[in-house]
Amino acid sequence: MNTKPSKSKKPSKSLDQELDRYISPFRYDGSGKFHLKDHKTDEKDDLDKEKAQAILDANKKRLIGFQEKLYAQDRWSLLIVFQAMDAGGKDSAIKAIFEGINPQGCEVHAFKAPSSKELDHDFLWRHAIALPERGRIGIFNRSHYEECLVTRVHPELLAKEKLPQKLVTKNIWKERFEDISSFERYLSRNGTVVLKFFLNVSREEQRKRFLDRLEEPGKQWKFSMDDIKERALWPRYQAVYQDIVRHTATSHAPWFVVPADHKWFARVVIGSVINAALEKLDLKFPRADKASVAEFDNIRMALEKEGKGGKKRGK
Repeated sequence: MNTKPSKSKKPSKSLDQELDRYISPFRYDGSGKFHLKDHKTDEKDDLDKEKAQAILDANKKRLIGFQEKLYAQDRWSLLIVFQAMDAGGKDSAIKAIFEGINPQGCEVHAFKAPSSKELDHDFLWRHAIALPERGRIGIFNRSHYEECLVTRVHPELLAKEKLPQKLVTKNIWKERFEDISSFERYLSRNGTVVLKFFLNVSREEQRKRFLDRLEEPGKQWKFSMDDIKERALWPRYQAVYQDIVRHTATSHAPWFVVPADHKWFARVVIGSVINAALEKLDLKFPRADKASVAEFDNIRMALEKEGKGGKKRGK
C-alpha cells in the first residue's frame, strides 16, 4: 500500500487571470483620474506578431465556444461598442476577432449619419432598437457616443436634431453623459453586458494608414476627403474623447483604452477582454428535465430499431 502523501495539484488559472495582463492596464471604470495622454498608443507588452497570432487564434476558439453557450442559454446578451478616430482599425478588428462566429448569434451595426426618420427621435432611439436580443452578441461600429463626439466637434450637426431650443444649454453634454450612463446601467441590470473599446491610435499612425489607403487601389474606396478635414481637428477630438471616457466609465460599463498603433496587439486586448467577460457569466448549455430525458431514450431506441429494420430490408 502506498503511504506517500499525494501531491496536491496547483489550481489552474482561470481564463480571466491568464489574460489579465492584456486587460487590466487598459481598463478604466471611473475610479481615479483619467488622462488620455497617459495611455500609450504603441504598447505591445512583450509580444511580437507571431506570439500575438497564437493568442488571437486561442481567443477565437474560446469565443466560438462561449458564443454557442450564450446562444443556447438565451439569458445574457453582449453589447460591444467600438469607437476610434478614422483609420483606427475598428473594421479589421471586428473581422479578425469574430471570424468563425455563427452569424445567427451575432450582428454588427455600423452607425453612419442619422437619417431624417432617426432625427425625428431622441438621440438614443436608433441605438436602442439595434440592441442584441438575449443570447446574442451585438457590435456597434461607432455608437451612441457619436452624439457626444461629432455633434460636439461640429455644433451645426446638433442643430439638425431639432431639439427644442430651450433644451440646448451649456449643460447638454453633461446631460447626455448622464443619459448614456443611465441607459447602460439599465442594460446591465437587464442582462446585457456592455463592453466599450476606444481604439487609441496616434496621429502619425493614422497618417501612415491614410497613405496606405491612397497607394493601394483595393483600399482607396475607404478614403474620403472628409477624413482629412476631420484630421485637422485632431486636438479637439482627443479632448472630447478624454471627456467621454472620463464621464461615462463605470463599473458596469467600463472603457478599455486600447493601444491601436499595432493592430495585432489591439486584437489581443479586445479578444482577451471579451473572453474574460463571457467566462464570468458561467455560461452552460441548458439541461433537459428528467421527463424529456426519458422521452429521448424512447425516441433513441425507436430510431435505432428503425435503422436495424432498414438494413434487413436492404439485403
